This record gives sequence, C-alpha cells and structure tokens, in this order.
Amino acid sequence: MHIKVKLFATLREGRFTEGEREYPAGTTIGHIIQALEMDEKEAALIFVNGLHANTGDELHDGDTLAIFPPIGGG
Repeated sequence: MHIKVKLFATLREGRFTEGEREYPAGTTIGHIIQALEMDEKEAALIFVNGLHANTGDELHDGDTLAIFPPIGGG
C-alpha cells in the first residue's frame, strides 16, 4: 500500500521532508517510526489524514501520515 509520510521540523534532519513509500498491509504508525530509525518520544504529534492518531493505529492505502516532534515554547 502507498503511504505519504510527512516529517516536520527537526525530524527532517538526515531524513526527508515528504515522501510516498510502499508498505505491506497491516503496517502501523509504530512500524513506520521504527523503519525511520526514530525514537517514539521524537514523534510527539501524529496525524493521519489530518486527524490525531496513535502509534498502534493501522494505516490504509492512500493515507497521509504527518509526524511532528515535541514543540517547546514559552
């Protein structure tokens, strides 16, 4: 299945900004985070098709996964 993956801010460093990738059926968000050699703590905000999601959620063909790092401010 084709999944569009978008990375934001510091998560782009050494990776990519946006890319469409092929994954097997049953792939979860957690699987993709692991495949990107990312610590789950780095993936603070996760959205699939614009809706909040969790690492255990299964993805479907054509989904867009957006991953944001922790956001700081004051």
